[in-house]
Amino acid sequence: MKYSIIVATYNRLEELKELFNSVEKLDFPSNKYEFVISDDGSTDGTKEYISELQKNLSFNIQYLFQKNQGPGAARNTAMKTANGEYFIFIDSDVMLPPEWLKTIDDGLNQNKYDAFGGPDTCHESFSPLLKAINYSMTSFIGTGGTRGSKKSVQKKFYPRSFNMGISRAVWDKIGGMGQLRHGQDMEYSARIYRNGFSVGLITDAFVYHKRRTSLKRFYKQIFNWGVARINLGRMDKNMLKPIHLIPAVIIAGFIGLAILTPFFFFTIYLWMAAGAFLVFLALIAFTQSFSMYKKARISFLSIITLYIQIFAYGFGLWKGIFQILSGKKLASGYTKNYYK
Repeated sequence: MKYSIIVATYNRLEELKELFNSVEKLDFPSNKYEFVISDDGSTDGTKEYISELQKNLSFNIQYLFQKNQGPGAARNTAMKTANGEYFIFIDSDVMLPPEWLKTIDDGLNQNKYDAFGGPDTCHESFSPLLKAINYSMTSFIGTGGTRGSKKSVQKKFYPRSFNMGISRAVWDKIGGMGQLRHGQDMEYSARIYRNGFSVGLITDAFVYHKRRTSLKRFYKQIFNWGVARINLGRMDKNMLKPIHLIPAVIIAGFIGLAILTPFFFFTIYLWMAAGAFLVFLALIAFTQSFSMYKKARISFLSIITLYIQIFAYGFGLWKGIFQILSGKKLASGYTKNYYK
């Protein structure tokens, strides 16, 4: 068994059905991989679905169940029983191209990475909103190329758990993921680097990632990532750089302008500059998105998702900063009704 593909899930039955519809088309020998479904307390029929699935597939599926403890704990439970030489983490809301696992296999045969990852993108069948979210999440002005681009604001590539793999040697030496609810995959990648393992990006090993299916969910997700960045910076100073704080600076600038406006006339010129900045971002977003999708509707939605990404991340950063300054050891964002 070469690959154990680990999926941590919690009440994501419909996503798992889409995932396994794509798995059945994988172009890779079925005796060389297994799936390990680590169920973090689902009550939506996931167990029954996997039980039926196990009867009809040519590859092995392990099903593990635990009381709800979070995705990191679920992935750690899976690694304890996985049989592969490599563990590959994917999210339940992805779909796999037929060549995905073969591309990973070719990349590892060529480079011998100890840990690796690939990018995420959208499938042509995704809704206009999901395509707009994909634009803002993968564009350079949205994430700086950190999610799987050769051109990135980071010197190091940090694999993320929507499409991330490690060798068994990594697990044997450093153990599993930590208990952060958000950012635990980034912390794990940083720990892998600190222990001297080789880490690489396999550019063509992409997955189709559905992410959040409403603007409200998208806002909550990005807000929590902003909070998580503060926690990551406290754990490892290399994971919080000035460039990560730009959205927080933008938020502070707008708040400062609002406070000063009643007292100083010159702020009208600053508001004009701020407006020009937002229009400039909108033009970039529209142009880049239109070049990707050739659809005006998606391009207008991309402006909205980019604005949400910048401001949600900025507000999340500030919440994390204020919580740490108030004495909390660990900052936290949305926890209740996170997926609603």
